[in-house]
Amino acid sequence: MVEKTKGRKEEVVTREYTINLHKRLHGCTFKKKAPNAIKEIRKFAHKAMGTKDVRVDVKLNKHIWSRGIRSVPRRVRVRIARRRNDDEDAKEELYSLVTVAEIPPEGLKGLGTKIIEDED
Repeated sequence: MVEKTKGRKEEVVTREYTINLHKRLHGCTFKKKAPNAIKEIRKFAHKAMGTKDVRVDVKLNKHIWSRGIRSVPRRVRVRIARRRNDDEDAKEELYSLVTVAEIPPEGLKGLGTKIIEDED
């Protein structure tokens, strides 16, 4: 189910990414690291999925804030799902839901983008 409108593909898809927060928060003052990390995750999802409406899951928010405002994780593995908006009066047709993905025991380095097949 692929529809082309305005030059970009609009389809429902789920992908897993590793986001290096360490390089995205370089130079950020320590009292704003966790809020800026959430903003950077939103910006990454917007760029990767092409949707303006980005929703961050509660578990991901708790994972970022788990060590306080100053010590955010260096890397985080996220699962970004582009979904159809069921709301009738929504401005956007699609939205992105960002959740935290399971971390493999060998670590996050070297993991590439993984496309997840239909799970629901």
